[in-house]
Amino acid sequence: MPPSISLPATLITPPLQGACDVVVVNYNAGEFLRACVESAFAAGASTVIVVDNNSRDCSLATVEQCHKVDDSLIIVRNASNLGFAAACNIGTRYSAAPHILFLNPDTVLSSDALGGLIDTLNSSPSIGMVGGFLCNPDGSEQPGGRRVFPTPQRALLRAFGLSRLTRFFPAAFADFLLHKDPVPAGPVEVDAISGACMLVKREAMDMVGLWDEGYFLHCEDLDWCMRFGHSGWKIMFVPCARITHEVGVCSRNRPYFVEWHKHLGMLRFYRKFFRHRYPILLWGGVVLAVWFRFSLVVARHAVRQLRRSAEARKHA
Repeated sequence: MPPSISLPATLITPPLQGACDVVVVNYNAGEFLRACVESAFAAGASTVIVVDNNSRDCSLATVEQCHKVDDSLIIVRNASNLGFAAACNIGTRYSAAPHILFLNPDTVLSSDALGGLIDTLNSSPSIGMVGGFLCNPDGSEQPGGRRVFPTPQRALLRAFGLSRLTRFFPAAFADFLLHKDPVPAGPVEVDAISGACMLVKREAMDMVGLWDEGYFLHCEDLDWCMRFGHSGWKIMFVPCARITHEVGVCSRNRPYFVEWHKHLGMLRFYRKFFRHRYPILLWGGVVLAVWFRFSLVVARHAVRQLRRSAEARKHA
């Protein structure tokens, strides 16, 4: 079913060469969405395109109260939750800018973040994608903003806590997340960045292709980074571009749904890019390990819910 759109489906006039459109995929982000949109305009976005995956909260209403829906703000209302990758692709089709920033609705850009990202993206014709310094509200760096590719081995080591041995055996137990490494003084090349804040060149995107809609939620950003790298485009981490990120605003009320799709995404990512490296028995072990991890995560969520329910009854 096609999305319901708040504007006539007309093409946007191509903006100036340095212009940047921002695509925000929303799902029940509440007041966070308005703060995200306001920060994007304050940072210099040409157009903000909000693609809503059938939210049931007040998030769109809060944005519409503060910003007129016109050529600079486009709201696309999907009739159902199509997933993150599909919604990103829908947003892309409403943009004609040479740069597109994909931004989570629970993020806030610092005033100079977008300029720093664009400067780095345009500093070399070989750079196709850049990401900024994702930080918690207290200013500490979040995991995922800069990383190497999580091979099945690296992912399993982290999942079962063995990556803590990295400081003793760095070659054998290396983590794929780099947030514990010293923050670089300037932009550095990395394997992958986070889909929470991902700025791309249109020419690179045209070469690589759109997001893989086979992912519903999680790992689609790793997939895109992998494909950018395979196509010869560099990916950069820009530490001066700070983005505050409230993790999990859109997903915290559906932990089992989110974890199910997260683990499906893991398997799709591994199957696409690593399956050919493994004999069938070892690949079977990878699949079993992913679902074993899923069972542990589900059990952990269930225990937490039981504890919260017990506490609520105690104080009732």
